[in-house]
Amino acid sequence: MQNLMLYVPNTITILRLLAVPVTVWLVLEGRMAPAFWLFVAAGVSDAVDGLIARSFRARTRLGAYLDPVADKALLVGVFLALGYTDLLPGWLVGLVVLRDAVIIFGVWYLTMHLKERLAMQPLWVSKFNTVAQIALAILVLAVEGKGLESLDTYVPVAVGLVAVTTTYSLAAYVLRGLLILRTRETAG
Repeated sequence: MQNLMLYVPNTITILRLLAVPVTVWLVLEGRMAPAFWLFVAAGVSDAVDGLIARSFRARTRLGAYLDPVADKALLVGVFLALGYTDLLPGWLVGLVVLRDAVIIFGVWYLTMHLKERLAMQPLWVSKFNTVAQIALAILVLAVEGKGLESLDTYVPVAVGLVAVTTTYSLAAYVLRGLLILRTRETAG
């Protein structure tokens, strides 16, 4: 049973990764109700695979890489699709993508420059930002796909919150990267 459980979290993560193009396609086709449910199911699957991995000590190196990739791919893909369909402002989508691109580039640069592996721990603001981005995506999909127009008034507030947390998170990661670089260069 234990050996079988080693594969379950990664299988769930791979299925979540495969849900990304389907969810994006559904949004682009204007099929917001199925996109909403698939996005929610993907979010639940993230919690389930994490719970299984912790409970059964089924954490793997592959899962450590795949899980955040699946999460980011889903979130960025949905944001890009919602931006393309004018359901989210383009500037916000650009800010979200820019933040992730800067973080990826920063990790790559520091790893290559310092010639060592970095232990990246997400900042609290990054976790809050991810929750805000997920909530905004769910809110927009719920308004558009589930006919919950009464929630429409919350979309601008959620857009503002995501803009603030994304900007703050971006600045915090840039400062963190610069501090790591400065500390390692002065020590070396």
